[in-house]
Amino acid sequence: MVTEVNFILRPEEEKPSIIEEKIFAELKKAKIQAKKEEVSPVFVKKSIDARHGQVKYLMRYKIFIGEKPEATAGKIPEWKNVSGSKKVIIVGAGPAGLFAALRLLESGIKPVIIERGSTTGQRKMDIASISRGDVDGDSNYCFGEGGAGTFSDGKLYTRSNKRGDVSKIYRIFAAFGADNSILTDAHPHIGTDRLPQIINNMREKIISLGGEFHFESRCTGFLTEDSPDGKKITGLKVTSVKNGGESEIFADAVILATGHSALDVYKLVAKTVPEALEAKTFAVGMRVEHPRELIDAIQFHGKKMPNAAEYRVTAQVDGRGVYSFCMCPGGFVVPSATAPGQIVVNGMSNAKRNSKWSNAAIVVETQPEDIPEEFKEKAKKESCPAMAGLYWRTWLEEETARQGQGQKAPAQRLTDFLAHKNSEDLPRTSYTPGIIPSRIDSWFPADWEKRLEKAFGEFNKNMRGFVCDEALLIASETRTSTPVRILRDKDTMECSALKNLYPAGEGSGYSGGIVSSAMDGEKAAAKIAEKLLA
Repeated sequence: MVTEVNFILRPEEEKPSIIEEKIFAELKKAKIQAKKEEVSPVFVKKSIDARHGQVKYLMRYKIFIGEKPEATAGKIPEWKNVSGSKKVIIVGAGPAGLFAALRLLESGIKPVIIERGSTTGQRKMDIASISRGDVDGDSNYCFGEGGAGTFSDGKLYTRSNKRGDVSKIYRIFAAFGADNSILTDAHPHIGTDRLPQIINNMREKIISLGGEFHFESRCTGFLTEDSPDGKKITGLKVTSVKNGGESEIFADAVILATGHSALDVYKLVAKTVPEALEAKTFAVGMRVEHPRELIDAIQFHGKKMPNAAEYRVTAQVDGRGVYSFCMCPGGFVVPSATAPGQIVVNGMSNAKRNSKWSNAAIVVETQPEDIPEEFKEKAKKESCPAMAGLYWRTWLEEETARQGQGQKAPAQRLTDFLAHKNSEDLPRTSYTPGIIPSRIDSWFPADWEKRLEKAFGEFNKNMRGFVCDEALLIASETRTSTPVRILRDKDTMECSALKNLYPAGEGSGYSGGIVSSAMDGEKAAAKIAEKLLA
């Protein structure tokens, strides 16, 4: 017999003897009689409930009675050698691209990954130089092996449970080196200090089975031909970012998994099939950073806990959602620009989440109709109205840079932002390029600034002490998602305007975050396999 039990523990009760007592008490409530020697409990999940002034652990165990426990990690797929098989090009080596490649290997199809950025080893050096003000447009926090998530946290929590098999994604990460705790944690997290090696292990496996990687290679053109069903893609023009050398690569299909920051790829789609793009909702705002101890005290009600506290805040202001995104307990604020002359901030945490700060993006929901008219007009003149949000996003990132200095970001105490005054000094920050005082309230787009101002008041009602002198705003956070979507068929996942092209991951506009992007890439690869092997 197999059953599950759920029970509550106080932190001081987390001892084997007390856990055993709780398990048997729950079995008794369920009128299940069993001897101790017959019972094999397997831990499933622990989550923290810090509401109502008392910290509690919510525990879940699977109980095997009279039989051996099953393997908790589950099975991982069987990947096949694909030398000389059918070929699919994948543009982008982020989670959508890597998991698409692994899924193709399950079906015996050869993946050829084109990645504009560098391997994780070189990316570390390129990222380090950003703090000195040098932004490599092809190798940075957003572009390169592993995608944006590799050096910005490795959060795996997702609500996208209907998109695919979340547990399969976790099992694959664990198989390539992630801690097994991701299989049971309520909010699984790998950590940016560990994720690069896991990505390297994936690359080595893909290559060992016949897959290919072409790093520092940018997609600069689509090879197309007309067919009875419409225009279709047959391959790509690829340009080396190091020497400018050009080549053409042909394939049976192309998965476009470029992430949310590849403006040049969106322009390429707009030039080739502008009807394939549509404007969508996205979000912009800034990072708020607090001392970790302060957030821990608020969330844990003054109790000392071994882990850094998380939070999630949301409000409705003047018809738009304002909410926290990518909350990084015990983390760092990092520079995420993808071109010189921009300032973009993001957040990350190492596996231990033990820095002195905690931060989160606080962003405003932005609808296509919210975009200022000048950017709508620019997009219309270029025959692709859907691009307006991208042009406005770029303008805001450049305006942020004008208010900053190099990669030193404009910053303001939260209390001064709300009081509409200068910050005479600024608290210490985790943002390594540095910060400079700025009246963010005076130059940030007015509609967004007003909504943020009202929302911070709402947040402080639920988290007393959230608004304080120690809270620091750092501008601007603009890459939570893409302002455009590449249209695709709901069932086949094929681009509606360009046959054999399969948009996937965050850049497609259909997913957000590591796990949902990985599942999206897997699903696109499965649809291609279904078509090619029919």
